[in-house]
Amino acid sequence: MIFVLILGGFAGLLVGGELLVRGAVALARRLGISPLVIGLTLVGFGTSTPELVTSIQAALAGAPGVAVGNVVGSNIANVLLILGAAAVIAPVAAHPAAFRRDGLALVLATGLGIAAILTGTIGRPFGAVLVLGLVAYLILVLLLERKNAEGARHEEEAETLGEGPKSPLVAGLYFVGGLIITVIGARLLVTGATDLARGFGVSEAIIGLTLVAVGTSLPELVTSVIAARKGQADVALGNVVGSNIYNILGILGITALVHPVAVPPQIAVLDVWVMAAATLALVLAVVTGWRVTRAEGGLLLLAYAAYLAVLAFQL
Repeated sequence: MIFVLILGGFAGLLVGGELLVRGAVALARRLGISPLVIGLTLVGFGTSTPELVTSIQAALAGAPGVAVGNVVGSNIANVLLILGAAAVIAPVAAHPAAFRRDGLALVLATGLGIAAILTGTIGRPFGAVLVLGLVAYLILVLLLERKNAEGARHEEEAETLGEGPKSPLVAGLYFVGGLIITVIGARLLVTGATDLARGFGVSEAIIGLTLVAVGTSLPELVTSVIAARKGQADVALGNVVGSNIYNILGILGITALVHPVAVPPQIAVLDVWVMAAATLALVLAVVTGWRVTRAEGGLLLLAYAAYLAVLAFQL
């Protein structure tokens, strides 16, 4: 029964996230919202919705290990697993000017996330700081990219999803239905994951860092692989960087605003530093040639395998 809940949760997150994003993007297009705004906000928020709903439900269910582990584990998986896989499919190019800004934002967000986690309990004041940081970042990017051609990257992120439903009514049904399915999927996943942890004597933190983190990162994985196969590998990089910024500032921040989150000691001792190392690896891989090569993608995948091996020894 536990595995049925988990598989059902995964399916709900994948299907719900896809419907939600496509519905939101289609509605935005029908309302005349620019592709730049769509790519920057709706695509970024949409692919992070499974993390948001899952972390909030985990915090409310008294499973802080799943809530925090989901964010930290998702950021690790986004860089090492998802970007690594996309780069192996096709080298991932970067726009230097855009990455200087977004890469710096990611480093600063990661620093704030580490500081929040090391406090031991992420309360509402720190949650508010994280959310305000995300709002400031979005405003800055919108102002800057409207003045130059770099907005094409975010437009490509929106275009990667395809046209979606043409009828506003159908688009609205996609959005509402996707949101409902995502919430149900998150509930099933959190319930199944916590029951699995308790049944096998595994810490909720490890379940959150692995099973839940990878499950909630499925939309990012699908979007990045589709982009890489379409020859839009730079979209995969923007997707990963943007998602990691959203995860720390938005997901962790909003979750803490809804319900203060106690941080399991294991995450503060090991996993948050793996997240920091993964972020540093991403930055170094990009700035050493403004692209992530297939070889570097392979190294990222090997690093993720090594990280999972370390977690396995802690079971």
